[in-house]
Amino acid sequence: MAQHFCLASCDVVGFDLDHTLCRYNLPESALLIYNSFAQFLVKEKGYDKELLTVTPEDWDFCSKGLALDLEDGHFIKLADNGTVLRASHGTKMMAPEVLAEQYGRKEWKHFISDTGMASRSGKYYFYDNYFDLPGALLCARVVDSLTKQNNGQKTFDFWKDVVAAIQHNYKVSAFKENCGIYFPEVKRDPGRYLYSCPESVKKWLQQLKNAGKILLLITSSHSDYCRLLCEHILGNDFADLFDIVITNALKPGFFSHSPSQRPFRTLENDEEQEALPSLDKPGWYSQGNAAHLYELLKKMTGKPEPKVVYFGDSMHSDIFPARHYSNWETVLILEELRGDRDGKPEESEPLEKKGKYEGPKAKPLYTLSKTWGSFFIDSVSGLENTEDSLVYTWSCKRISTYSTIAIPSIEAIAELPLDYKFTRFSSNSSKTAGYYPYPPLVLSNNEKLTTK
Repeated sequence: MAQHFCLASCDVVGFDLDHTLCRYNLPESALLIYNSFAQFLVKEKGYDKELLTVTPEDWDFCSKGLALDLEDGHFIKLADNGTVLRASHGTKMMAPEVLAEQYGRKEWKHFISDTGMASRSGKYYFYDNYFDLPGALLCARVVDSLTKQNNGQKTFDFWKDVVAAIQHNYKVSAFKENCGIYFPEVKRDPGRYLYSCPESVKKWLQQLKNAGKILLLITSSHSDYCRLLCEHILGNDFADLFDIVITNALKPGFFSHSPSQRPFRTLENDEEQEALPSLDKPGWYSQGNAAHLYELLKKMTGKPEPKVVYFGDSMHSDIFPARHYSNWETVLILEELRGDRDGKPEESEPLEKKGKYEGPKAKPLYTLSKTWGSFFIDSVSGLENTEDSLVYTWSCKRISTYSTIAIPSIEAIAELPLDYKFTRFSSNSSKTAGYYPYPPLVLSNNEKLTTK
């Protein structure tokens, strides 16, 4: 494979929407998501009212890359070899001796070494995006609450109630019916939760279009919510930018399922219509599959193997499946690259938002968690300050395995020429090659890490 990646050589440029094209004001959106689930658990399922009170300090628990063991209520952080680097029971971190007794230096029981391990199963849940992360804090506090109430409860069955809370707030009809807390609140004040697309990004999208690229929008959000987001961040004529819009895409199944399992559907007034036997022309569709989409892209480009690049923020839903099942180029939007330098965000919030929403704030979720340490590397418990102490995290390994490049935001590349040559992750054995504009500080400072 070539050492460099270049947008000019791609025929098709696809985008996820939430946390990719559409950036959220994370301290506000995180609190809204947390409250929407917590209110449901307390009011509908009888959980402790203490869950409704969350302090700014509580948010430090949130860190991408954690897995929740659904049975024992443990949160864990994995090394690239599948061993457990840190763990907590609920929000209570395990001391090194407890960690050693519980997990030792062996692979976590659910780990599959080829890194294609599913991020969701009936036994565990990986938190890999900013919609998920507030749920990690809530679940940890649920474990705390049940452990306290039931004198050290060892096994848990709360997950079905969390799934019900998600369903209540995000089901297909929730936006239209003003169901739950999340959608009604975003509709009421979108500017509180969403950042408009910078002019540089709008111009860049138009530049791609002018260069003859086919532009795709593929989102698991439903059509009504997608329209609200796009009109707010891009303007009422946003649909003119995209040749194909696919909503309710149900990723990662969009990439992994066969056409018969997941056909495309047309939409009328945001209602899904009958299944289509194939995808014959550009337009706005629902559900679907990458195989039928690729057949249409062949027709549209007149090429037997059009080259596709896909931008997304979720390893589970976007990057891994697009690379693994469809062999697309992948650009990971990794906001952790913003909060990596000096612990400060790369750019401050827009001036018009400063001081507008008062009250205790969550930290931006991409900043370093003092509780869990770096998203990219960590020390092996018991080996601190020895030669073998630092290792890559499982999350870090997946970035360099499945991403072509990783960037903090689309804005970070919007003013580059389309023929700019990015260094790929796969171009050499370095774990830092594909980060643009620069690798995480913690990786730059520790180039010679242990890989076991």
